Amino acid sequence: MSAATSTPRATSTLTSNQLHRFAPAGLLVAAAAVSAGLAAVIGFSIPLFVFLGIVIFAAALTAVSAAVEGRRKATDRLVTTLVVTAFALALIPLIAVVWSVIGNGLSAFGVDFLTTSMRNVTGLQDQQTMQDGAPLIGGAYHALVGTLIITALATAISVPIGLMTSIYLVEYGRGRLARAITFFVDVMTGIPSIVAGLFAAALFAVLFGVGTRNGFAGAVALSVLMIPVVVRSSEEMLRIVPNELREAAYALGVPKWRMIVRVVIPTAISGIASGVTLAIARVVGETAPLIVTAGFTSSINTNPFSDWMMSLPSYVYSLAMRPLSGSEPQPSLDRAWAAAFTLVIIVMLLNLIARLIAKAFAPKTGR
Repeated sequence: MSAATSTPRATSTLTSNQLHRFAPAGLLVAAAAVSAGLAAVIGFSIPLFVFLGIVIFAAALTAVSAAVEGRRKATDRLVTTLVVTAFALALIPLIAVVWSVIGNGLSAFGVDFLTTSMRNVTGLQDQQTMQDGAPLIGGAYHALVGTLIITALATAISVPIGLMTSIYLVEYGRGRLARAITFFVDVMTGIPSIVAGLFAAALFAVLFGVGTRNGFAGAVALSVLMIPVVVRSSEEMLRIVPNELREAAYALGVPKWRMIVRVVIPTAISGIASGVTLAIARVVGETAPLIVTAGFTSSINTNPFSDWMMSLPSYVYSLAMRPLSGSEPQPSLDRAWAAAFTLVIIVMLLNLIARLIAKAFAPKTGR
């Protein structure tokens, strides 16, 4: 006689003793409710509500997870909560800045703003515009042109110097000279931007006389800030080129300079181009160097070697700090916000271009 025996089904240790997938969401809702009650008793404010909610949620989730899942999983959930919270807090200033610039800059931004200058624009015209409700007269065309010219000159100065310096450090540099160059590049990376502006102003004062201000001086100041960024980014890209490619070129009898030009640089060109583009985005919004080197003007100047040249950062500073005489400050502030919005668009486009360049020039790994 055989007796039927039943064997209990084994429970997987990978799926047992786990919180329900909706448990964190439920705890978050409960923490928000408790936080709202405590904040109302203490004195309700959004920062207090958020702070109490995060603390209560983290404590509750950790306690419940420790009781159900064990100490190790509870620690993992606590660290995950802290990381996500830090990421969310880091996004708050970014979102606030972008929201403020877009919200305040769209009112004056438009085709007329980008195609007209501030020449002959007076405070009386601003007053009349406010009374009539008409669009603002005068824009940032002269500042936009100045920014593009100064940034292009700074790029033309910085890229060859930075790229050749990085090639020397990676391919040739040995001993004290290479260590000294690396040290000074690190120092230049951290210098304040106003120091670069004062250096360029002093240099041009010695060469061309005290009070010399033009777009080229501004480009020299920006190049002082760009060069270490280009050197660092290019150096890192050149170092990740496999040594096997260099050895293969040497095995074919290729001279070192030709190996660098035909093998190393093409392999690293995507990273180098991205680093250069990001360096441009780094300096395009610098204000202090251009105030002391390029100056202010309300007219269009396309000659960087003669007379003062306005840039978008200087344009924002001048209108925010010194509104047009005889007018309410609001029209000048609207123009400043619109110029800031233009700068944000330029930086976003440069970052997008950097990504496209990196993707376009990336080495093809497929057959």
